[in-house]
Amino acid sequence: MRRSDLVQHKEKEKGGTTRTSQIVFGERQHLLRVLDSLEGTDLPIARLQQERRSLEDLIHMRTRELNQINTAWDEKIGLVLSADAKPEMLEKLVKQAPEEDFYLLRLISEHPRANAKTLNKLAKHPYGAIRENVARHPNADGGTLTWLSKDRSQPLWYLVAFNPNTPTPLQRRLRDRLKKLGENQLSR
Repeated sequence: MRRSDLVQHKEKEKGGTTRTSQIVFGERQHLLRVLDSLEGTDLPIARLQQERRSLEDLIHMRTRELNQINTAWDEKIGLVLSADAKPEMLEKLVKQAPEEDFYLLRLISEHPRANAKTLNKLAKHPYGAIRENVARHPNADGGTLTWLSKDRSQPLWYLVAFNPNTPTPLQRRLRDRLKKLGENQLSR
């Protein structure tokens, strides 16, 4: 998991932090691995059963939390991971997904069948990893890439510079910028 996957956004109304699907899914996966490792231990049966029940309860709590973020979460993830995923279905999932479903939206932003319209919507998401995926995606259109190249919150211009769909004049400017950065580094 990348450090950017741990991003949490402040909720405006409550003043607390939102646990995104990226975080909750990571916790659930970790608990499943702990449960798997427990199965191979030589613990007394009563302790083994108690720890198994505790872990299963925690796993079920994380599953419920994922379904509170986005109803039928596991099924939607399965649809995105399916080899039969259609661009229209990915677009519909993006429209329906809440902003805090970072994991689902990140998967869609990496999907080879995500179309330009879907990627344009994802380019505006607050989670940096999603915008990074859009900047390097081969289906991103010139307008989306131009918009991303102006993002001041992270250096997406570098990824946009090497996307083959970037308009040629912009690509030239971004590569010149990169060249100047390299020259400045050499002169130091």
